[in-house]
Amino acid sequence: MSRLPTYEEIRSAPKVLLHDHLDGGLRAGTIVDLARDSGHELPSTDPDNLATWFQEAADSGSLERYLDTFAHTVGVMQSREALVRVAAECAEDLADDGVIYAEVRYAPEQHTSGGLGLDEVVEAVLEGFRLGSVGPDGRPRIQVGTLLTAMRHQARSMEIAELAVRYRDVGVVGFDIAGAEAGYPPTRHIDAFEYLQRENAHFTIHAGEGFGLPSIWQAIQWCGADRLGHGVRIIDDITVSGDGEAKLGRLAAYVRDKRIPLEMCPTSNLQTGAAASIAEHPIGLLRRLYFRVTVNTDNRLMSGTSVSKEFAKLVDAFGYDWDDLQWFTVNAMKSAFIPFDERLALINGVIKPGFAQLKWRA
Repeated sequence: MSRLPTYEEIRSAPKVLLHDHLDGGLRAGTIVDLARDSGHELPSTDPDNLATWFQEAADSGSLERYLDTFAHTVGVMQSREALVRVAAECAEDLADDGVIYAEVRYAPEQHTSGGLGLDEVVEAVLEGFRLGSVGPDGRPRIQVGTLLTAMRHQARSMEIAELAVRYRDVGVVGFDIAGAEAGYPPTRHIDAFEYLQRENAHFTIHAGEGFGLPSIWQAIQWCGADRLGHGVRIIDDITVSGDGEAKLGRLAAYVRDKRIPLEMCPTSNLQTGAAASIAEHPIGLLRRLYFRVTVNTDNRLMSGTSVSKEFAKLVDAFGYDWDDLQWFTVNAMKSAFIPFDERLALINGVIKPGFAQLKWRA
């Protein structure tokens, strides 16, 4: 039997990322630089200490406390120059980790306190991704699409949905809502989702992370979500008997039958209390049952993670081999919000050949 993939080998594999927050993936050194320029006060001005602070503050077991850390990242992302730099570095960091396609999300409404308009925010981020996606030799290293996020506790979802449609031909590939789930059901934004459906636009919804099955049910059956952000609580609708046989409830069966993608973020789920450990994370059972599971980072700074690190943790916990990692990667590419022919080209032209080479070496 072939040995399991190592972290360094996983880094060289072609990977796909669907759930990553721009304001959750800044380099600590960049935050220090931007804070100095803008006058924003930080818990520490030493990059290493600051990175540790973010991870420790996020590792609270509470989604609400986890979200509090964003006051410092969003706080330094209030100028065009800051947004361009952060987006460019995001693309560079993902490419360095072997990610070939990524969808990175952010909430434009959170970056206007410095005087930028919503369109200026979007254009700055798109410019940053364009710059960061190209290597020193001028060749593309990664393809990045953006998701525009509306905050579920605010009332600007229609405005952000219209913004996403307006920029969908130049790099914005979809829409999302995020923020604390409890008390803010996705149905509060039903007008925005109905508008997006009329416009043939794609959207995902954060659901089933900090709240349970009703959040998932509303996201799918009332709002029509194409994907579920996290969706980890779908496990609540699955019963496993003593002999390991799984019985799916109607909602879980629907999610599996319809191949609704689950944007799972294992390390982040541990930090917010959605799972107790990687070994106990529902991703193991959901993969065994062939749900459309994808593996993601959520917030690389707060979780101190990358796609490669997430894969390596799953290899350690579940003994996954190259076939499993390819399965997760193809799932993600199939579920991306870019046209079918582009997805197919990356699957057949990059992902499968890349994994075939790694399997041969193993």
